[in-house]
Amino acid sequence: MDTKFAAELPGGPPPRTRRARWPIALAGLALGAFVISSGRRVASDTAVCPQESPLVPEKNGALWTELTALHATDEFLMRAVGQLSAAVQIPTETFDAMGPVGEDERWVSRGSFVEHLATAFPLVHATLELQKVNTYGLIYTWQGSDASLKPLMLMGHYDVVPVAPLSADQWTHPAYSGHFDGTFVWGRGSSDDKSGVIGILTSIEVLLEKKFAPTRTVVLSFGFDEEAGGYHGAGHLGPVLLERFGPDSFAIIVDEGAGYSENYGAIFAAPGIAEKGSVNVNVEVQTPGGHSSVPPEHTSIGMLAAMIVHLERNAPKAVLEVGTPAFQMAQCIGAHGPAMQPALKRAILHAGKSKKALQKAEALLLQDPMYKAMVGTTLAVDIVSGGVKSNALPEQALAVVNHRIATQSSVKATTSRDAELLMDLAAQFNLSVTAYGELLTAVGASAYGTLELSAPQTLEPAPITPSDTPAFRLLAGTIRTAFQTARKDAQETIFVTPGMMTGNTDTRFNWALSQHIFRYGHGNMISGGLGGIHTVNEHILAASFVEMITFFTTLILNVDESAL
Repeated sequence: MDTKFAAELPGGPPPRTRRARWPIALAGLALGAFVISSGRRVASDTAVCPQESPLVPEKNGALWTELTALHATDEFLMRAVGQLSAAVQIPTETFDAMGPVGEDERWVSRGSFVEHLATAFPLVHATLELQKVNTYGLIYTWQGSDASLKPLMLMGHYDVVPVAPLSADQWTHPAYSGHFDGTFVWGRGSSDDKSGVIGILTSIEVLLEKKFAPTRTVVLSFGFDEEAGGYHGAGHLGPVLLERFGPDSFAIIVDEGAGYSENYGAIFAAPGIAEKGSVNVNVEVQTPGGHSSVPPEHTSIGMLAAMIVHLERNAPKAVLEVGTPAFQMAQCIGAHGPAMQPALKRAILHAGKSKKALQKAEALLLQDPMYKAMVGTTLAVDIVSGGVKSNALPEQALAVVNHRIATQSSVKATTSRDAELLMDLAAQFNLSVTAYGELLTAVGASAYGTLELSAPQTLEPAPITPSDTPAFRLLAGTIRTAFQTARKDAQETIFVTPGMMTGNTDTRFNWALSQHIFRYGHGNMISGGLGGIHTVNEHILAASFVEMITFFTTLILNVDESAL
């Protein structure tokens, strides 16, 4: 998956020994034991960020009890581990700039994986309708008995980032071994995201073994190139789903995302209700060439360097705005985190009604670079090129400026801002300016050269999923149920807060399908439960994988009997 972390809030005490390897910016205080029930709010000292009670299926309560008891057995753990291990052993690497399916032979690895699924999950393939899109994209449909109910969609991707050849010998266990050491399953894809795909399919296979037949249709959508943007996989699956089901046709969509983590002594889950947008702005300067022994005052590279410095010095300012997902997270942490720095706690809890408190909260929160990056639009100059020979004046110089766009901003606001920032420098260097296909200034015959800005690929920030809805409350209650079910210690609890993504998932292709899209993987990110994502020694805690199956099982049953 693309980077999907929230930042850790500043101002708290030193962390406890147990803490997440991924910095989900969460803090809080456990409120003590609670009893599993349905539909009640957990008592809180504040009205900010109230917590849902754990939500247990009622109509299918006996089945849920039977299944969770099954999940707790050693036999089931070994079954689940075997399924994940076998999936990890099939390399499905995605590289940048892969050609179309059918032309680039590197896609062929997906065929083995798809064939394996048919063997590994016989009841799923005997019962659910399978539609293959662009050869390797998979849509499974588990038809419900009531066609009037909007379906549930569960998403995932089965491709993985490549294993760098130079790092192969750094793995504790070979990258595609799927080795189980009694505690962890090791290998590329064990966390990202074959655990999600295999977890969903295992949940449904077991439900089918128990003769469960859904009232509400369940749709599975599995992409095969999320690690390169999803354009060949989910990019084809999304339009097919839209044509088949229509706009706003799904009750809930759940895709991969960060799991739960311990911060400031409490455990938080942060389902992503938003994703930042992105755009790469190409800044290209073209000037006359010539021999370097007779240089102009500024070469194209020198001009571009001045523009880069100017852009970085005037990077977009991060602003904490009331109502944004980042603000909601901070308030939730403040509401349930008495260990938070008192000044910050007071400021963030009053920020919704006091401009002065909001400014104070912003000043304190934005001291943390990761939280600052989550709140605002970022600017990073990632690629620079220009010149071909040391004694030849460069005729062209190019920089690629990557922006991750704040949820409250837009592609147009971001690209227009870059153009406006560079206009004065372009005039100073006597350059004509073309920005995104539009000629802005034409210096004419006297122009020394040109400045061209382009943005070939853009992505707007995702529509924000509301968190004050039955859909979010159902998800939150399901998360709390799955968490507690996996633990015998009733004193350990979990808080659920709206979260957001700094990167992007395959849900970008499904925005039209639902107003309730969540990015959440119920994974234990405590004590190394997940690790090595996109690097060496990727692994997952076997018990965490089983808990993930419990989560998907509970979610399917809860949604099936809900009034969504």
